[in-house]
Amino acid sequence: MDTAENDYDAAAQLWDAYAAAFPERAAAAGEYSVEAFGDSPQQADELLALVLDGTKRATSSHVAEYVDEGEPLPRIGVHWIVCDGAGVPKAVLRTTELRLGAFTDVDEAFAFDEGEGDRTLAYWQREHRNFWERTAAARGGTWSEADELVFERFEVVWPARDRSGVPRA
Repeated sequence: MDTAENDYDAAAQLWDAYAAAFPERAAAAGEYSVEAFGDSPQQADELLALVLDGTKRATSSHVAEYVDEGEPLPRIGVHWIVCDGAGVPKAVLRTTELRLGAFTDVDEAFAFDEGEGDRTLAYWQREHRNFWERTAAARGGTWSEADELVFERFEVVWPARDRSGVPRA
């Protein structure tokens, strides 16, 4: 992504705050990754805002990106710190559901949970097709609807929220 480098020191501080509040969860998680959504600072900020306001509770990614970066695929229970477009860590997320599939395996419910645009399947298909074609080309590859994708649901675990979803200290 063409953004500022993620602030790993600040991410460690955010993780330490989470671990202090929920030591058992943090210990069970072990490690975490530090990431941002999208492929531009603007997109990172837009998607993060949807996460923080409770609209976005799912994401999808191209398996080839993990392969190209030498990274393992996500797994249920893994924690990740999401940063804004300036690389500032803003929240700790925990993966709650995963499945692998192709572009055509996405349904209305998953498109709605991704929380983007008008939350329809048609919007999801149009925007994700554009995104994966663009990011594959940037990596020197191509993208096809038959490519394997990761469909991931998550929850925001830090900052802690009250029952209504409002962040609390």
